[in-house]
Amino acid sequence: MKTSSFILLLGCVIAMGAGCKQDKGTGSENNPAGALDPSLSQLNLLIEETPDKPELYFQRAGVYYELEGYDEAIQDLQKALTYDSVNINYLHLLADVYLDYYQSFKALKTMEQAAALYPTRIPTLLKLSEFQLILKQPEQALLTLEKIRAVDPQNAEMFYMGGLILEDMGKIDEAIGGFQSAVEIDPELIEAWIELGKLWALKKEPGAIRFFDNALRVDSTNVTALHEKAYYLSNTLQDLEGALALYKKIILAQPQYPDAYYNAGLLYMDMDSLDRAMQEFNLNIQVDPTFYQAYYYRGLCQEMKGNPEDARRDYEQALNLAPDYQKARDALDKLKS
Repeated sequence: MKTSSFILLLGCVIAMGAGCKQDKGTGSENNPAGALDPSLSQLNLLIEETPDKPELYFQRAGVYYELEGYDEAIQDLQKALTYDSVNINYLHLLADVYLDYYQSFKALKTMEQAAALYPTRIPTLLKLSEFQLILKQPEQALLTLEKIRAVDPQNAEMFYMGGLILEDMGKIDEAIGGFQSAVEIDPELIEAWIELGKLWALKKEPGAIRFFDNALRVDSTNVTALHEKAYYLSNTLQDLEGALALYKKIILAQPQYPDAYYNAGLLYMDMDSLDRAMQEFNLNIQVDPTFYQAYYYRGLCQEMKGNPEDARRDYEQALNLAPDYQKARDALDKLKS
């Protein structure tokens, strides 16, 4: 689809969707986040010495946010905004904190406030459209992109975001057109190449792999591109060895990425290599002890190897982490019977 056609499509979708509901936050723990974190000590001292500098509150809010101290981050950002109520960086961070704190209504309203203050600022409009997409307001998100189009008709991020919105609406062909427009404008937009590959594969069109390869030409170590290409190789082309090679490349680039071990383990199971599969699930669990699916599949390997007690322990651990995980429940019941 040509760029001009995609712009016309954005202009056609103008119906207003339903508003979002306010969510409750979970509240911080009794001990303030980061109370013992040395990274806050200097900022605390600086704020005590110069309590009228909003940038210090903003910096401390960022630290609290990284530590998941959402109440403290909100308090600091609100303090910073009393000194500088139109600072776009403060508003963006506040919206992020609200969203991660399950206060979606406040997050959206904060971004709407930011967009009202800066109606032609493209990063702010893009962020607003992203929040609208997350909160299931696709029509409003497309309207926000129309505001970007008025400022910069050839903005690649606008077309990429439009593709995501249209994909969410189930308009797959139109979404592909959006992503194609994005990479025509910016051939280094890795995320758009990846989405093209995923949607091409979804439509069972031949040649989806070239889109993943284009993403990897931009960055040969991009974990998402490697993962999606490996998934395509294993599930569509049945190239298990090729997929395993990519998962090993991911592990070399990012050893703490648990999904690579998990998917490698599944592939080894498909290849009837149970010992190798168990090695991968062991590493998966070492990297992420809460990855309950890895316990289940390791248990399955144990059961297939004739070790029912070890299998039982793994199934039970999977259920301890995810009580509603039906696969583990069924396997445990079968083992007991």
